[in-house]
Amino acid sequence: MAEERDDIVILVDDNGDEAEFEHLDTIEINESEYVILIPLSENEDEDMEEEEVVILKIEHGEDGEDSFVSVENEEELNAVFEEFKLRMEDEYEFEDDE
Repeated sequence: MAEERDDIVILVDDNGDEAEFEHLDTIEINESEYVILIPLSENEDEDMEEEEVVILKIEHGEDGEDSFVSVENEEELNAVFEEFKLRMEDEYEFEDDE
């Protein structure tokens, strides 16, 4: 029996396809909240050296439901990623794209 994890997020795209992600962190910057997710692979033994994180903004609906939306602003995205790198520098190795 598979163990149940509370750090798994299932996202549904515009086509109705589901994808599973592991929740790594939630970051608040400038009164906005963001989730940092990493795709869960079908095969846990796959090479994890070049994993990319997914950063989504949390929008709080009037009905109390939260939704995740893409971050279009590159400066905003970079600020969130830099904060994530600072928080996780002891757990992950980050490559500089410069």
